[in-house]
Amino acid sequence: MRAELSEMPGFLWKSFHRLPKSMLLWQRMMSLYNHIHGFEEKEIKNKLQQFTGGSVNFSKTEDGIGILTLNNPQLMNAFTGTMMIELQEKVAELENWENGKGLIIHGAENTFCSGSDLNAVRLLSSPQDGMDMCMFMQNTLTRLMRLPLITVALVQGKALGGGAELTTACDFRLMTPESEIRFVHKQMGLVPGWGGAARLVQILGSSPALKLLSSAVKVQPEHALRIGLIEAILPPSDEPLEETRTWLKQHTKGPAEVIQAVKKVVVAGKELQLEAALRSEMKIFGTVWGGPANLEALTQRTKHK
Repeated sequence: MRAELSEMPGFLWKSFHRLPKSMLLWQRMMSLYNHIHGFEEKEIKNKLQQFTGGSVNFSKTEDGIGILTLNNPQLMNAFTGTMMIELQEKVAELENWENGKGLIIHGAENTFCSGSDLNAVRLLSSPQDGMDMCMFMQNTLTRLMRLPLITVALVQGKALGGGAELTTACDFRLMTPESEIRFVHKQMGLVPGWGGAARLVQILGSSPALKLLSSAVKVQPEHALRIGLIEAILPPSDEPLEETRTWLKQHTKGPAEVIQAVKKVVVAGKELQLEAALRSEMKIFGTVWGGPANLEALTQRTKHK
């Protein structure tokens, strides 16, 4: 029996692994914008590098959960130009993390993120500058959303403007007591530009999303939980990051290749038309069918209780 299980599925598994990566991941690492849209990444990065300060830090744990920390506490962890570039670099690293399963995004010193550094915004006030930053951050946050990792935004303190948009690029959101999410763009004479409006509609539906954007209301934990913006309110704790890791672990149990495959089929189902999503699911299925985790479950006669 074990020989039969290891021969046929194993052959199929190896066959699927000969497929080009692009066929399995379709356009996960592709940019939304390129030179056709007037997007010149090198030039935009050169401009963003003029606005320094803060950092985006990344660490990995042995259980396959990464921690991404926005670190600019003097400005409530607002994104400077160099932080935007660092976020892109960290996302590129995460795309190639073979053993990764989950990611927590949080802000330093008990607050999440207040959006863009207004000092940079004032100096990037031309329509073209705004469009360039918009395209750059949409590219980065779309790649973040498509990561083959299960991602969680840990919202402590305030998530405002672009910070609120960042939470929508994660699979799940958790809030601590007394925290808030607020799409303040209308009060700045703007609309979301980092993809937050489109993602908010996907999360909540068009009417609830319109209410949040048009009112610029403070969304406190109980309200966020009631409308489905967050998954849970964390209990009062001195270690909210550890509480978030514990919550995330229920979704990241198992081999990395299986967890990543689960995330990929969900992204395909969300982003692609039905027939393309079905074909993508078939190809991703082929990467785990007959793989080590599948064969171990079959030989151990795993039962579902």
